[in-house]
Amino acid sequence: MPLPTPNSHRRTLLKTFLYGASASTLPWLTGCGSDGTSPVAAGGTVTPSGSNRFGGTAVNTAQFRFRNIGPLGEADANGVRVAQGFTTRVVAISNMPPASGATPWHIFNDGGGVVPRDNGGWIYCSNSEVPGVGTLGFQVPQLAPLANPIENLVPGLGGASALVFDPDGTVVDSYRILTGTTFNCAGVITPWKTWLSCEEIPTGLVWECDPFGQNAARSLPTLGLFSHEAVAIDSSRKLIYMTEDMPDGRFYRWVPAANDWPSGAARPMFNQGLLQVLKVGGAGVEGALKSPQPYTWVAAANPGSPQSDNRLPDTTVFDGGEGVWYQNDRVFFTTKGDDRLWMLNTSAQTIEVAYDLSTAKAPNNILSGVDNITMTPFGEVLVCEDGGDMQVVVVYPDGVLVPLLQIVGQDQSEIAGISFSPDGKRMYFTSDRGGPNPAGGYGLGFGMLYELQIPDSVPNVIL
Repeated sequence: MPLPTPNSHRRTLLKTFLYGASASTLPWLTGCGSDGTSPVAAGGTVTPSGSNRFGGTAVNTAQFRFRNIGPLGEADANGVRVAQGFTTRVVAISNMPPASGATPWHIFNDGGGVVPRDNGGWIYCSNSEVPGVGTLGFQVPQLAPLANPIENLVPGLGGASALVFDPDGTVVDSYRILTGTTFNCAGVITPWKTWLSCEEIPTGLVWECDPFGQNAARSLPTLGLFSHEAVAIDSSRKLIYMTEDMPDGRFYRWVPAANDWPSGAARPMFNQGLLQVLKVGGAGVEGALKSPQPYTWVAAANPGSPQSDNRLPDTTVFDGGEGVWYQNDRVFFTTKGDDRLWMLNTSAQTIEVAYDLSTAKAPNNILSGVDNITMTPFGEVLVCEDGGDMQVVVVYPDGVLVPLLQIVGQDQSEIAGISFSPDGKRMYFTSDRGGPNPAGGYGLGFGMLYELQIPDSVPNVIL
């Protein structure tokens, strides 16, 4: 079978699974957002000032965190290319307990995020993107009327897990925080320290999970039924943004009812709110390639029903919505169908394309297969590649792109789940279909989680 192009990578692999995969083909199967307050936490060496186009605090290249890290070296023992001074380690492998007595790590790990613990440690929350009957409707929309009712009767095999770290970075436990769901993709750590996990099927829901494993997960139908990819939270304005991973997908916003997130409340109750869909005005999407365009929000039709059956023709199509991130009046999201990074300026009420592969010029055209994203407070957008060159690429406000790392020998996997430890000195990322090679080293498998250790010479940030 020829290798799929980056834009069709995951759908091609899903067809292999759904239409007759065997045990020998399963390892080739495929397997994020923010409130703008915690991409990197206290403990750094730089106090940035000012602002830039991306809403970050760095105003010159010297202040950026990863701008000047230098070229990537040869692959290390874990199969990862990093710049000088950086190191990696593998912290969890699918179907294996990451610590003594811990629950084995789930398969096909995708989006992830970090919650601090009171003892100075942290918890990494991770989704398990195991497909199910409902995935048929994601893969082949014409089959959704058949697949969706069956999905509602068959418990999913996906969900989410938690990986617990002590303050020195030692992995001490893992456990499930969500079960019975299907094709859980990305999500977000909330300001109130829960994990929102997204189901990427036509009837998909967002689920709120307790990273500490004390409370049962609950579904949030008020956030809509659609192929949820990722979530981002603007807690100051009490708004939630969501992407939809479908070729005719839309970009959504949820506005809580006044009594659902009342003044002074730390969080919404997620019982009542308005689901809205983005509509680009002015010169439209093509105009946004050249300059910022105005946008408005339109109330979703039949918000309690699958949105793939209730499209509003005057709302804007975004081909394959992926990661989303909110920070300082900016909402960034990616679309894999056209390899673009979009930016909403929520104060100016405009949208523009911050990166477009088809029009980017060398050397700043190294990003393809755009997927999960995260940001640093400096205004650097870190984009994971689904396929592509299996890189994490940093996008800068002036258009410069810098590769942060690259996984080799796992070309039919994807990178996801990037998130920083509370002190900003470690970054986590997954290889959704990576795993140990019988002969040694790492290749394709059922998923694994890496840690990138960042040297002290790289600027950190004090919040």
